[in-house]
Amino acid sequence: MDNAKIAFAAILLLFLMLWTPLGQSTFLVENWMKVGTYAVPFILLTFFSSRTKQTDSVLTDIKLMAVLLLVAYIIHQFEEHWVDFFGHQYAFYGDVNRLILEVLGAPEAAVGPLTPKSIFVINTSLVWLIGTIAIWRSPDHIFPSLAMAGITLVNGISHIVLGIAKQSYNPGLLTAVFIFLPLAIAFYRQVLINIPAVKLQIVVSMIWAVVAHIIMVVGLLAANWFQLFPEYVYFAILIIWSMVPVFFTQSSPGTVVPP
Repeated sequence: MDNAKIAFAAILLLFLMLWTPLGQSTFLVENWMKVGTYAVPFILLTFFSSRTKQTDSVLTDIKLMAVLLLVAYIIHQFEEHWVDFFGHQYAFYGDVNRLILEVLGAPEAAVGPLTPKSIFVINTSLVWLIGTIAIWRSPDHIFPSLAMAGITLVNGISHIVLGIAKQSYNPGLLTAVFIFLPLAIAFYRQVLINIPAVKLQIVVSMIWAVVAHIIMVVGLLAANWFQLFPEYVYFAILIIWSMVPVFFTQSSPGTVVPP
């Protein structure tokens, strides 16, 4: 077995241990965002202490950008799911459920479809897993890093659109405006300037990110509101979609093909 397969197996084992049985629900499901926050210094220390190659520009160093995108998202998760701008804790859970119930026209006594377990799996799959894959695959294969930038950009835009529509702050809006958009746009821009042949991959990465958000919302409603299938099926779909970018490699500039 080659090193790439061993690394991929190790990543799958890592996240399998995280999710089974759903992150030991008495701890990780409730505290995953704290674990992520405390992990940031160790992620940066591990990366910079083992880094041997320096580049002229931060934005052209794909592996470094993959690390920064993951760290930026963890910072965003702190604001979104732990302590928001006004000091409210775990505000996202209640805010999103109220919004969903309002859109659905549900009675006030209804229970929202977003659960702590779904928040946990959404964030550890569509963020932590793809971020880990992006760091692992770069710089040889750029698509996972572009996908990480895509999920960052699309999520940031969704926060801004919601803020404009509601004319109010929502948990995660601050980091979406001041970290997500500038970082993702700068990364995409530099990639286009320095590797113009990967334009197709950028488009595909944006499509992947948009579909990820559609799966996130539609799947949540299908499982926990309309009860079309169990919640664990929803979790499996999220995990599978999060691993899709690993199966796209850059065989030649501007080409995205399975490995």
